[in-house]
Order: sequence, then C-alpha cells, then structure tokens
Amino acid sequence: MAGPSWSKSPTDPPDGLLLAGRIGKPHGIAGEVYVVRISDDPHRFDVGSALTHEDGTELVIERTRIHRDRFLVKFAGVDTRTDAEGLRGTLYAEAGERRDLGENEFWVEDLRGLEARLEDGTPVGIVTEILPGTVHDHLAVATSEGERLVPLVKEIVTRIDLAARVVVIAPIPGLFDPS
Repeated sequence: MAGPSWSKSPTDPPDGLLLAGRIGKPHGIAGEVYVVRISDDPHRFDVGSALTHEDGTELVIERTRIHRDRFLVKFAGVDTRTDAEGLRGTLYAEAGERRDLGENEFWVEDLRGLEARLEDGTPVGIVTEILPGTVHDHLAVATSEGERLVPLVKEIVTRIDLAARVVVIAPIPGLFDPS
C-alpha cells in the first residue's frame, strides 16, 4: 500500500499536506509507537483520524495513550513490534482539515515569504522561517546583512498583513544594524 515517496524536508511538507508529527521508536510488542505531536490541533490525533506517512501510506489511529511523559499511538493494521519499527518517520495531515484560526493566529506557511518592513515602510528583508522558542517564536528574516531573528511579539511585530504579503516591524536597537 506504499504511495509516493517525498524528498522534501519535514519543514517543507508535500503539497496539500501539513506537518502533524513524527513517529519514533516502537513501544512494546503490540504495534504501538512513540509520536511527537507537532500539530497544535487538539483533535489531530483522535481515534479514527487518518494521517499520511512520509512514504505516502495512510495511517488510521486506532488508539492513543500517555505513557509516562510520552504519547503512544497504535495505528490500525500495525499489530507487531516489527510492523511498528517500519513506521519511523514524519506524519502529515490534509491541509483542508486544519482547524479554524483565532484572532492574531497565522499558519507558518502563510508567513514564509512575507516582506519585512520597518514601521516607516523601509524594506528590510524576507521572512524565511518561523522558529519556535520557549517563551515566544521568532521570525527568521533574510536581510542584505544576513539572517536576523525577530521576536514574534506584538511590541516588535506590530502588523501582519497577509493580503499585502507584508510584516511590519518596530525593531529593537541593533536588530537590523550591519554585522
């Protein structure tokens, strides 16, 4: 039941798919695997949900549980440790199944490629990535002076306009100074 093989990295999912998680090692002998959930959708890993493995196969969640501090998943048809061993890899969800966003929430892929400008309209670069942080995320902005990491907080990133493809930044001192 193997499907297409994708060579894109987990940060660049196949068209029409969103990064949902990563399957790690098996747990026990009954086909369970450790899963690192990347999706912030609380229902992404509900029983009966279908996810796409990086090899293109569809995996349906049969059972989930917490074991110590880890998340375990049993997929339908994966009934042995040997079956589970072959599942290591990235999991994707259909883009059309993503949750509705709240106010001031954005999808990572919608922010990539936005032009970064200062509040006076001066262009400073292009958003290349959103990097998760412990306190807040950062926009990675490619500038003529190299990459700059911009804290994604409302005092610094004052406006995101997806229609205009622009992110407006009130920089802290030194953020865009030459290296």
